Amino acid sequence: MRGFSLFLAVCVTAAAPALAGERVKNCSFGGKPLYGKVQVVKSFPDFKVQLVTSFPDLRVMTVGSFPDACGKWQFVNSFPDFTIAYVEAFPDFTVELVESFPGEP
Repeated sequence: MRGFSLFLAVCVTAAAPALAGERVKNCSFGGKPLYGKVQVVKSFPDFKVQLVTSFPDLRVMTVGSFPDACGKWQFVNSFPDFTIAYVEAFPDFTVELVESFPGEP
């Protein structure tokens, strides 16, 4: 029985990134668009995000103004469109910070 539990844990861990990628559709997640003013929080975020350097669910470009296109995020301290928390495991989706060409890969 212990072997089955280990097998199940490995399968769930391996499938987690694939499942997360399937939920980012048309530059939205859970009905919220993935662009706009973003605030980083430590608790109760709208989205849990993991930073990666390859195979992201979304490529994000930080902008100073006009975050009006897919993947363009303007980081703010108040009045955000949505909040995020950075996590090391079990993210809602993964992001790669880029200098150009933001959006879905």
